[in-house]
Amino acid sequence: MAPQSAQRHGIGSSAEGVAVVSASAQLFDCRDAFARTLEEAAAADARIVAVVNDSLGSSKMGGFRKLYPRRLVNVGIAEQNMVGVGCGLANGGLIPFVCGAACFLTGRAMEQVKVDLAYSKSNVKLCGMSGGMAYGPLGPTHHSIEDLAWTRVLPNLTVIVPADPYETEQALGAALELDGPVYLRLSRMGVPNVHGEGQAFRLGRATKLREGRDVTLIANGTLVCRALEAARQLEQEGIAARVLNMATLRPLDEEAITAAAQETGCIVTAEEHSIHGGLGGAVAEVVTATVPVPVKIVGVPDVFAPTGSTAFLFEHLGLTAAAIHDAAIAVMRRKARKC
Repeated sequence: MAPQSAQRHGIGSSAEGVAVVSASAQLFDCRDAFARTLEEAAAADARIVAVVNDSLGSSKMGGFRKLYPRRLVNVGIAEQNMVGVGCGLANGGLIPFVCGAACFLTGRAMEQVKVDLAYSKSNVKLCGMSGGMAYGPLGPTHHSIEDLAWTRVLPNLTVIVPADPYETEQALGAALELDGPVYLRLSRMGVPNVHGEGQAFRLGRATKLREGRDVTLIANGTLVCRALEAARQLEQEGIAARVLNMATLRPLDEEAITAAAQETGCIVTAEEHSIHGGLGGAVAEVVTATVPVPVKIVGVPDVFAPTGSTAFLFEHLGLTAAAIHDAAIAVMRRKARKC
């Protein structure tokens, strides 16, 4: 499937050809790109169906229901059943997109995700909406900061965390082409487009958004634009930071991580997820087994976050460009002490 290209605003290139995100960049909701691309794909492939759990609005599936009312199943608030219904539809030859809030889709239906979907290699596309701190005002019960740890350990399950609308379109296309289970995590938090024209998404491969020799910043999802901003701040201090967008968490691009460790000597990871078990843990596993270098993980510390707006929580928990910048300085000092 060739997804429709998203509008691009706020992305540019410096004289060195590296990605730069403007502070005034227009922000987009990746769920809009997801809904639009899925509707286009469904027009071309009658096997595509949707399963929701009373989440038409939050999953942006209202348009899909209008276009294809007989191809959408609303199971109500019943996440375990939702995953089971999706697997049953897949066994019948359909391609179900099972959409619900990430915190409940993974947390309440983990056994079904493990057994009915991953173990059985069902061709189901799980779509975890509003991941991370997107449901900030609803409190820790709705914060989804464990879902990537839970899903990335399951064999056969591909895990993708797009950074912008353009990558969301491409990731959905890649998920469709893959005959097997996928977990696609989307935020409802506005993000700028960080990918340039023609920047291809390849499943299982990191995208290098900036070249650098002093330190590598590896991020995914909503933290990619903040990693780019941190790299811009570091550049003003004479520090060249490489930025990798690790949109595919499983299978992981171990080659890019090993090259970053060898060529820059230290790594910072940044993610809207617990510091345990997510992107940072995955990168650390590769580094310790290949080229041991200092690694610092920026993410949600080992606490239940307070209730508050998403913007407040990002600042409170240190999911910021400033925190990534400071982590880069810290790992560079550790690298210097090892030399």
